[in-house]
Amino acid sequence: MSISAIIITRNEAANIESCIRKLSFAREVIVVDNDSSDLTAQIAKTSKAQVFRIPGVDFSYLRNVGKEKATSEWLFYVDADERPSDGLIAEMQQAIQKTKFSAFEILRQNYFFGKIWGSPERMIRLIRKGALLGWQGSLHETPIVIGKVGSLDSLLLHYTHEKLHSMVEKTNEWSEIEARLRYKNNHPPISWWRFIRVMIVAFWQSFWVNGGWKAGTYGLIEAIYQAYSMFITYAKLWEKQHKSLRHGFISMRS
Repeated sequence: MSISAIIITRNEAANIESCIRKLSFAREVIVVDNDSSDLTAQIAKTSKAQVFRIPGVDFSYLRNVGKEKATSEWLFYVDADERPSDGLIAEMQQAIQKTKFSAFEILRQNYFFGKIWGSPERMIRLIRKGALLGWQGSLHETPIVIGKVGSLDSLLLHYTHEKLHSMVEKTNEWSEIEARLRYKNNHPPISWWRFIRVMIVAFWQSFWVNGGWKAGTYGLIEAIYQAYSMFITYAKLWEKQHKSLRHGFISMRS
């Protein structure tokens, strides 16, 4: 049994080389690049990964492309800012040899500004190719798997947001995608009170529910940033709705 590692990327030049290097245990590394404007694709090719550049589609489609390009019996999906621990690599290699499971949940530990953030979260990332019907969801993707799902105990390390500059850049990019998807799905018109509500909910969830208060200043920055991220997303959605209404009004007058 062998593993194909699949990375979905967009403007990850700072992360992609070290990510690919950590995946040297895999028989092949496949990078599906969503039209990066930096050197992500070139660095990935230099690092001996197979690179497929596909612009302007949703994340589930990109993950499904990765599945179709892979040639191994098992697929390991990883993001460019994630690194499998040595323990996880060994556990995955052992788990796939003889198993009744079609997929495995993996524990992902988030890091914020280089510090452990919150408790590990479980997500399905190691999947038998023949049992994967595909991924669904335009932005937050979910795999559709036939059969039983097992669990692994070792960690996948997620180094999210190590610098404020990169945080703002990534939020600006992702908020544009999410606003566009919400607009295409006919999200109800944005009113002033919705801005306040989504920001309060985001702050509350991060600072209190997820225990951000335990991290002191780090937790406060993260909570405020989550509120800011929601504001930017909904402000861009409001802009799209407002522009559409304005164009419609002009068309009616003409």
